[in-house]
Amino acid sequence: MSGNGSGNGTANGKNERTLSRIGRRAIPIPAGVEVIVGYGEVTVNGPNGTLVQPIHPDVNVNVEDGRVVVERYSASKFHRALHGLTRSLIANAIVGVTQGYRKTLELMGVGYRVQQSGDGIVLNVGYSHTVEVNPLEGVTLTVEGNNRVHVEGNDKQKVGEVASVIRRVRPPNAYKEKGIRYAGEVLRFKPGKSAARKK
Repeated sequence: MSGNGSGNGTANGKNERTLSRIGRRAIPIPAGVEVIVGYGEVTVNGPNGTLVQPIHPDVNVNVEDGRVVVERYSASKFHRALHGLTRSLIANAIVGVTQGYRKTLELMGVGYRVQQSGDGIVLNVGYSHTVEVNPLEGVTLTVEGNNRVHVEGNDKQKVGEVASVIRRVRPPNAYKEKGIRYAGEVLRFKPGKSAARKK
């Protein structure tokens, strides 16, 4: 019994130290970026626009010496998780207004193609009809050739959400090399019944 107790204590301690390292790591503010801490939110201004990140009242955010410092009120599990999450969200916002985010999707399949349509795109991916996808505010969609789509913006969550919507239009088929995948995504295709019989 004592051995189990000791093991759990070590695991919990290690988890706490890991979360603490993330949360306590100060975020440097690059040149040209302004971070303003308001009531319940942090506003980040930069070359790529402005992002407003809501923050939980149980964390404290300060700007000091050109860095953003996030502090928690206790060592409880909830506050440790909130600490690291808040730090990550603010860091993502700073990257967003300076470098921005991009996800690229590729269409696989004979006859599959994508076209630009104003701010949105039109997908022809094997259905009897085309599918139109429009971006969220602050996100741009750019078509490259006829089988690649670039999703770009300063908000990491919005970019990921729009990219996910496009992929869901025709997810990669496990048995055929058809569908929409993320660029660089490793897919494991399964052999069909006829291919299995030949073996």
